[in-house]
Amino acid sequence: MSRYALNLPVELKREAERLADRQGISLNQFILWSVAEKVGELRQELDDPNFPNITYRRGAAGLPAPVLRGTGIRVQTVVIDAQKWGLSLAQIAAEYDLSESLMKETLGFYEAHRAEMDALIQAEQVLEPSHA
Repeated sequence: MSRYALNLPVELKREAERLADRQGISLNQFILWSVAEKVGELRQELDDPNFPNITYRRGAAGLPAPVLRGTGIRVQTVVIDAQKWGLSLAQIAAEYDLSESLMKETLGFYEAHRAEMDALIQAEQVLEPSHA
């Protein structure tokens, strides 16, 4: 994750802090979530023609997220299966009863849209309850 200094007008910062506090998250988490939501919203209208099997859909939280067209499976789910759990393309394909070529396209989409995807994954992790 990279750092970026952000200058906000005083009133906008106060309002963002108030909304973050109301949601029980830090200002940094709120800004990350807000940027991820906006980027996803802008991309929703612009499906990437290089990845015809990926489209955007609003999830339960109302945030647009890329999904495997016709399945509802989120791209980030496949990415987490590959990165966090170390599953191969064949294992992921078998898990969801889909083709390996679709899994390859999905991970290719992740690589092409890494900043957006990493922000979505990070924002979701912030919202998950800790199991400590």
